[in-house]
Amino acid sequence: MSLKSEFAFFLIRSGAVRFGSFTLKSGRPSPYFVNLGVLADGEAASRLGGFYARALIEMGLLDSTDVLFGPSYKGIPIAVSTAVALFRDHGKSIRFAFNRKEAKGHGEGGLIVGSPLRDGDRVGILDDVMTTGKTKEEILDVLRSAAKVEIPYVLIAVDRLERGETDLCATGEFQQRYGIRVYSIATIEEIAEAASRSGIIPEGALSSIRSHLREYGGRRP
Repeated sequence: MSLKSEFAFFLIRSGAVRFGSFTLKSGRPSPYFVNLGVLADGEAASRLGGFYARALIEMGLLDSTDVLFGPSYKGIPIAVSTAVALFRDHGKSIRFAFNRKEAKGHGEGGLIVGSPLRDGDRVGILDDVMTTGKTKEEILDVLRSAAKVEIPYVLIAVDRLERGETDLCATGEFQQRYGIRVYSIATIEEIAEAASRSGIIPEGALSSIRSHLREYGGRRP
């Protein structure tokens, strides 16, 4: 079974991706909802890290990575579990780091926790989704204020494929604005297609998603 199909089944069976009728924080209606925050036990975290680790290797991203960075808060367990899975499953030991929301004025201080960032480090950002890209923009400032790092990519779990402020999808806008490629383990459409073929999502869910994306989807660069 392919990485995308296995990941789709994992997300749906764990409740991290649900299909139905939802209203997003933006007020936009949606026939699906993505929430990796429900993956809150050791088994789920271990499996999630395993998928990210496989994606990094299969996409060839690990060769351009010195540090895995997880933006607070949801990116933190992703970066940690991915680093663990890379060593456990593939024998690769990669440094990891994450950020505080506010700088600490005592102890080690600063915004960065984990491996210190050094000039020339290639830092891969790991996160759950990208809806508007605004939070990722803030992280770029945090990383570049810590050291003269390179940021070769952002890897997210699910690309929602919805447009941002232009006709491009949010991931496409981010790529165009910052020159940083955004990869996803799977898109919401790929997840729905895999689940539909196996009959594990409600009848009509795939057509509802395609209809939603015709109205709210963004163009890919």
